[in-house]
Amino acid sequence: MNLRQIETFAAVMRCGTASRAAETLGVTQPAVSRTLSELERSVGFALFARIRNRLVPTPEARLLYQDVEAAFQGIDTIRASAARIRDQGSGELRVASLSALGGSLVPRAIAAFRKRHPAVRVTLLVLSSREVRDLVASGQFDLGLAADEIDVTGVTSQTFLTRDALCAIPCDHPLADKQVITPADLHGVPFIAYVPEDRGRQRLDALLEAETVVPEIVVETIYASTLHALVAQAVGIGLISPAAAEGLDGSRVVLRPFAPAVSIRSLLILPSDRPKSEIVRDFIDALMAAR
Repeated sequence: MNLRQIETFAAVMRCGTASRAAETLGVTQPAVSRTLSELERSVGFALFARIRNRLVPTPEARLLYQDVEAAFQGIDTIRASAARIRDQGSGELRVASLSALGGSLVPRAIAAFRKRHPAVRVTLLVLSSREVRDLVASGQFDLGLAADEIDVTGVTSQTFLTRDALCAIPCDHPLADKQVITPADLHGVPFIAYVPEDRGRQRLDALLEAETVVPEIVVETIYASTLHALVAQAVGIGLISPAAAEGLDGSRVVLRPFAPAVSIRSLLILPSDRPKSEIVRDFIDALMAAR
């Protein structure tokens, strides 16, 4: 037996006559009769008794129809599932982000995304860039935002955001009165730095070395939020991305431009071994709009 025969049999059982079944299927009545005869030969027993030009289902036909109906209900379930995936996505989105963006830009993107996909559950983890990369590379997370110093082996990456760093200064610090901070201003000053492998730190170090400026590094950290909190406690000054500073309490910190500019870059990374789903594409659009 084949699917066409099963569909014809089901149509006759539902409609009650071959003529109405033919109309439903968009074929001729002789075609319906011929297909039913082929099905009867395939199954090896009669499905209908021809009584006074009517097709009367046999007990065997009624028994077979129970399984046919169950099969078609399964197909309807598959169709509904496909429509739900098309309209709402897979139902879950897993995002990992470095802290510089995880407290401001990413929540803003999630808010916009949820308006379009209210049924999609979002998991957001704010981690170090190395951990973000590992989760995405292993396929445990759908996408990630990480600093540009990560090893991009095993992931697909593109530049997501490039911003010139601002100098974060305690409100009562002498440098808070300056409109622009220069490398010379950092000489001998208590300074909160990112760890040496951070690319922004490396770009700043090259700039300071060229001008023979040596700040007093008092704390090293990987998190922009930690740097900002230390500045708020007047531990020292430091450089921070405008995107990271956006989501933090600025009541005890002033932000000033730093010149020459020191860029801070982040990457959008995705698993390299699978295509992007529709909801991942839509979330990337939300991220781009939130920049």
